[in-house]
Amino acid sequence: MSSGVTQRHRIGIVEDHESVVMGMAAMLSDEPDLDLVATASTVAELLRATVDLDLAILDLRLVDGSSPKSNVETLRDAGVETLVFTGAENPYLVRSAARAGVLGVVRKTESRETVVAAIRTAAGGGQVVTTEWAAAIDGDPGLSEVGLSPRQLEVLELYASGEKAVRVARLTGLAPQTVNDYLQRIRQKYAEAGRPARTKTDLYKRALEDGWLPYPERPSDT
Repeated sequence: MSSGVTQRHRIGIVEDHESVVMGMAAMLSDEPDLDLVATASTVAELLRATVDLDLAILDLRLVDGSSPKSNVETLRDAGVETLVFTGAENPYLVRSAARAGVLGVVRKTESRETVVAAIRTAAGGGQVVTTEWAAAIDGDPGLSEVGLSPRQLEVLELYASGEKAVRVARLTGLAPQTVNDYLQRIRQKYAEAGRPARTKTDLYKRALEDGWLPYPERPSDT
């Protein structure tokens, strides 16, 4: 027989825009099973306030400049699962958080009903499967997978971000010829996937497309 007692989930939010925090508080105020018990502008601040949480709602861009990956890992180390709540304007940041093991990614532009339902699902330990989350995990479905190894990815990220091959060799501990061999193999894999990358600029573009490098920041309109 049911006791009739509603299980209440304790929610924390990491967000440095006051208006978003106020909006989240308003959305959850009438929900009998969701209690917003802590708000903070950084993950460290949230964990200092409390670790007794069922879920942390995390913005990707925070004033302290912390990375989504490190934030998600820090929360998980504290026993707190994460739901990303974002404008999703930067595919790299979304993909970085997704790889760290978040329960889902929800856009700030979604309806109240969608956001609350996502929070409820995640607070109960379930995955929130949205287009943004799936795309972050799988990459752009329109882009053929090239299947790079972890070592090849390391070389690609360094080289495509602007480092010379000799510098990549020093940073990775590889021989210069090994780095060149890796680059040749990376180019070959992209070509086989129908996404040729003959030049360094091409490799940079492919790394952006696949989420291995962040998109350049747009200058603010001031």
